[in-house]
Amino acid sequence: MDRFKIYPLNASFSTKEKESPLGQDVLLLEETDQTHHIVVHNDDFNTFDYVIDCLIEICEHTPIQAEQCTYLIHHKGKCEVKTGSLEELKPKHRALLSRGLSSELT
Repeated sequence: MDRFKIYPLNASFSTKEKESPLGQDVLLLEETDQTHHIVVHNDDFNTFDYVIDCLIEICEHTPIQAEQCTYLIHHKGKCEVKTGSLEELKPKHRALLSRGLSSELT
């Protein structure tokens, strides 16, 4: 019964070719380490439009995705806006901070 492995929803995979013992090429899925997140917290001074524009420009969100995240930030107090490798997220995190957003890299 151990045929399936359950991965978290935010797991990321890369593919790699390998030769099987039968002499055939196979593709393997390897889990990559993309467990880092940028979380933006609510504040009392940035407007909805400003946060939306920042998420579109810096985090490469679609306008609808940025708007949804902004509403979650406002109503829930925070929202995970980007998941990826630490190297990918560090510059985005710094850019959000430089724009005056309350951002956390976890």
